[in-house]
Amino acid sequence: MSSTALESFLDKWRSRWPEWSVAEPFVAEPQRARTLAWFALLQELDDMLNTSSDPLPADAKLAWWGEELRSWAGQRSRHPLGRLLEPVRAPWAQLADALPDLVEARAPASDPAAAERALLRYAEAVAAVEVVMFDDAPRNGAARAVLLQTLAQRLQEAGAASVPRSLLETDAAHADQRWGQYLLKAWPMRVAGPRPRRIWSVLARSRLAAQVAGKPVEATPMRTLLRVWWAARG
Repeated sequence: MSSTALESFLDKWRSRWPEWSVAEPFVAEPQRARTLAWFALLQELDDMLNTSSDPLPADAKLAWWGEELRSWAGQRSRHPLGRLLEPVRAPWAQLADALPDLVEARAPASDPAAAERALLRYAEAVAAVEVVMFDDAPRNGAARAVLLQTLAQRLQEAGAASVPRSLLETDAAHADQRWGQYLLKAWPMRVAGPRPRRIWSVLARSRLAAQVAGKPVEATPMRTLLRVWWAARG
């Protein structure tokens, strides 16, 4: 595929995360293009998890991505993001094996613990890729950071459909807010994992905090700079 196709995927992610223009300088220059491509891929997977329409096209895309990720071990990528990601000798098959869990995770979980279990294998696979992607060491808590961010993104995209049934049954009017509060309590400002993940995590957490408070995100360049600096320190 052409460089234009690649840029279209990267630009889609940039448009969703305009704060990244402030955050990107905190990522080592040799990792910046790879980071952008990786996060763009994860956003594609999030979209398939959080689809609100007919799930069959999203299911077909997930199946296609499973085949695509497995092909990267043999350097046979077809997707434009593969141009930047395929050369990384990451555990792509592990991630491919976890993609069917995204289909199952669309169903409302019985309680918060069940919601976490549904996406745990996927989060562990993403964290395993990031160890290699960003030349990092395995860290306790890295998979949980991915898990909480994925659940937060799901809440923001899918709303009540993402909230565990136990919260809906006890207080349906405030269930979204209570689920967001639960995630925030479990989600520290500075998470475990490589620097690009820590930076993206703090940006995502600030969005969830604003949603829970019923306020717009205060993503001025100065506020973003302070958040990112704190997260990047490690």
